[in-house]
Amino acid sequence: MKVAVLSPVAWRTPPEKYGPWEQVASTITEGLVKKGHDVTLFASGNSVSSATLKSVCELPYESDPSADPKVLECLHISNLMEHAADFDIIHNHFDFLPLTYSRLINTPMITTIHGFSSPRIVPVYKKYDTEVAYISISNSDRHQELTYLDTIYHGLDASLFSFRKDKEDYLLYFGRIHPEKGLHRAIGIALESGFPLKIAGLIQDQDYFTNEIKEKIDGKNIQYLGNLGKEDRNILLGGAKALLHPISFEEPFGLSVVEAMMCGTPVIAYSKGSMPELIVHGVTGFLVKDIPEAVVAVQKLDDLDPENCRTHAETNFSMEKMINSYIAAYKKVIAGYNSF
Repeated sequence: MKVAVLSPVAWRTPPEKYGPWEQVASTITEGLVKKGHDVTLFASGNSVSSATLKSVCELPYESDPSADPKVLECLHISNLMEHAADFDIIHNHFDFLPLTYSRLINTPMITTIHGFSSPRIVPVYKKYDTEVAYISISNSDRHQELTYLDTIYHGLDASLFSFRKDKEDYLLYFGRIHPEKGLHRAIGIALESGFPLKIAGLIQDQDYFTNEIKEKIDGKNIQYLGNLGKEDRNILLGGAKALLHPISFEEPFGLSVVEAMMCGTPVIAYSKGSMPELIVHGVTGFLVKDIPEAVVAVQKLDDLDPENCRTHAETNFSMEKMINSYIAAYKKVIAGYNSF
């Protein structure tokens, strides 16, 4: 099967630090190559892949201050679409813009919807509902006005995450720093629980960080370690007593949640969005509704077995399971399956 994978060009594929969409596109690409498929990855020129790499820019626009994001996006998407006939199927990870080409090409397209940034983008998805097969990344993120071929959870390469049974006495916040992700709530949980909090992640909202977070960082009880790479991520996730994930929005997935469990680390998360689909309450973590419930959950962490976290992640969120599900979806679409 000849597959074109369209990754975003905001970050490198796979990302050196932050970049969840790019990470998923990379994992799928490498998994397909391992299974013998002929894959071309459309991504930034500095991307690393065992597939054939096609690019219109050496650096992703988040790494190149001189770049115009919209210009790169137009050049990047059109570069694939002008060669669409070379492939059996296109796997789109670039949100709604590539959908507008679907009626201009003959190659079938499958789109993983990584979430809806705004209700205003839904009309584009609705317009091409019958031309493009949509994959949701959780059941909770399905839009009632769209038709879906399948829900396929993100999968991880388990070999990249080290299982650690013995935990250290710190809690961890790992993710982008934005009000909806709830770092201020994580700080409250840690302070009330009496455990230090280590923070790692991209500062996505500088005003929020400056006005609500920065003054609480004392270097001891509350530490900010920066936007870390994969090796540091593995060490931090593996050593944490728990990952705190007190979100305030309906999160479509949450890679850090599965990454933590893959390291044998339980997760305490607000029960919103996909969290009930990812976490087994009382087994791989706790689903809570507020800070007091989260503080109580911290006191119960010693009752959880880290091996259950790893087993749950390997069973439900493996790279192998994700790749097999996508291959099955590709075959349905290529065969002309149009009841999605």
